[in-house]
Amino acid sequence: MLRLKLPTDPRWVDIAEKNISEILTDHAYCEQKAASSAISFIVQYPEYPELVDAMAALAKEEMEHFEMVHDQIKKRGYELGRERKDSYVAELRKFFKGGDRIRQLVDSLLLAAMIEARSCERFRVLSEGLDEPELKEFYADLMKSEAMHYTMFLKFARTIGGSILNVDKKWNDFLDYEAIVIQEFGAKKEIHG
Repeated sequence: MLRLKLPTDPRWVDIAEKNISEILTDHAYCEQKAASSAISFIVQYPEYPELVDAMAALAKEEMEHFEMVHDQIKKRGYELGRERKDSYVAELRKFFKGGDRIRQLVDSLLLAAMIEARSCERFRVLSEGLDEPELKEFYADLMKSEAMHYTMFLKFARTIGGSILNVDKKWNDFLDYEAIVIQEFGAKKEIHG
């Protein structure tokens, strides 16, 4: 369903398990950034009422996920660490070359879809590979949300940009690019690392 071209190396789950406090902190900030991104869509593109409605709901949901991850951190006696720069996302941004307002919106929607797709895939790896039953279930549940977010962003990109560009071709090219980018990641104590 996700159509990612390169799966996560299954050994990444071992890194994650040995550094679960770091993974949980990074995950919490991923949720916070997703909420901020949803709000940015509202602020930058208020002329799309369906997008505004969807992003308002998404911002709430992502902050609920932040709280859920923070609860997992506290339950284990950890503290929420400092936010880190997401190098994976920074590399993905390099794919886009800019353009008019609609193209920039489509690019932002495709970027959000890719982040959600890879997060979904990473959550699946965690749900299948972690030893702790509670965290396995936690990530299995969140994986479903990420899949819905991925499809929502892709649908908006197709709806908004379909009349001016071949969104599916751009998405396929972006999938190829992401496969090259992700080769450099998978050994860090980060959700996308």
